[in-house]
Amino acid sequence: MSINPATQIFVNPSPDTWAVILRRPGQVDYEQVKSIVLPILDQVRHGGDTAVAEINGKLGSSSNANLWVTDSEFEAADQALDLELKTSIRQAAANIRLFHSKQLAPSECIETMPGVLCWRKAVGINRVGLYIPGGSAPLFSTVLMLGIPAQLAGCPEVMLATPADANGQIHPAILFAAKLVGIDRIYKAGGAQAIAAMAFGTETISPVNKLFGPGNQYVTMAKQLVNQHGTAIDMPAGPSEVLVYADQQMPTSWVAADLLSQAEHGPDSQVVLVAETKAYIEAVIKDIDQHLAGLGRQTIADAALAHARFVVMPDSEVAMTLINQYAPEHLILARQDALTLADEVTQAGSVFLGYHSPESVGDYASGTNHTLPTYGYAAAYSGVSVDSFVKKITMQQLSSRGLALIGPTVMTMAKAELLDAHALAVSVRLDS
Repeated sequence: MSINPATQIFVNPSPDTWAVILRRPGQVDYEQVKSIVLPILDQVRHGGDTAVAEINGKLGSSSNANLWVTDSEFEAADQALDLELKTSIRQAAANIRLFHSKQLAPSECIETMPGVLCWRKAVGINRVGLYIPGGSAPLFSTVLMLGIPAQLAGCPEVMLATPADANGQIHPAILFAAKLVGIDRIYKAGGAQAIAAMAFGTETISPVNKLFGPGNQYVTMAKQLVNQHGTAIDMPAGPSEVLVYADQQMPTSWVAADLLSQAEHGPDSQVVLVAETKAYIEAVIKDIDQHLAGLGRQTIADAALAHARFVVMPDSEVAMTLINQYAPEHLILARQDALTLADEVTQAGSVFLGYHSPESVGDYASGTNHTLPTYGYAAAYSGVSVDSFVKKITMQQLSSRGLALIGPTVMTMAKAELLDAHALAVSVRLDS
């Protein structure tokens, strides 16, 4: 196992060392990844569907020029899934839909002064593109997390890209989930070429206005680069992470399982445990070793554990300060006082309270969204919601009385800024 207690356990560290102790795993050199992704973007931009198919083939997927999923493929996917999985996906979709539907607040018209009305109108983004990883872990749950809020937001056009295997097949659960949330335009493409196709457009794809979804370092780089060309993206992203803050009553085997549930995402994931005693942390590490042996993704999780950090902090106030400074993507407050401490959380993507709230329920079916800011971006970004799929347009309407009341204020301010035409636009109305 890759946990070295001598170098990964820190007892009551001073605040000036926190940033170093909790530094995220280093990523591959930015310029190196960029040098690989830029030619792919350029090739797709000029070569369209043909270029996408060629790159797919070079990267182990099908090079078939027919990139769209057909009706017969949707039907085959429905037949391929067992009833238990389909029932589970439907239940998760219902929970996600219910939670996100409550984010649709009606527009309120405000009369800021007599005769001056202001309001906001929410409009679904016209064309959105969803990227769904489909390699070692086909994330059909992400189809629900992105497709449902897009549907609730009223986006007129939603398309999805996901890699197919060497035979041109997409995991049936991805197709089933997409059909369930009303997405029938699915493009067989993965990696940077999929991002380029949705951003720049091809012979068969209209360029989207905004891109959503997780991915590896090449997908992330592609999103950042097309963003510079005018395609909006959901948020910056990095490797997945979890921080667990546990008290002595939380079973150590449960904590071990929570940490491993994130470690198995990828070798660059990070897991952090904050606890009150070193003895408790050592017990958790023993349980990690026992659980690890039974994991299908043991090698991946073991590599991630090399970046794990274990911090002993007897003082809860100091511990919460450290947690907020770290700004974790996932935060589990596995404590009796979890509800009280929740009020002190100011920087986190999604929070799980108490002993019976594993992070995996948020990944799949509790109803909250699992598309979250990572790598410290929770200090400034929120997770995906219905709001991510809409734009808010402000509106105002003035009566003649309203303009008469507010006009002098506007003219005075405009003249002070030396913008005479702004003042004139008011005065010509008042004078007539």
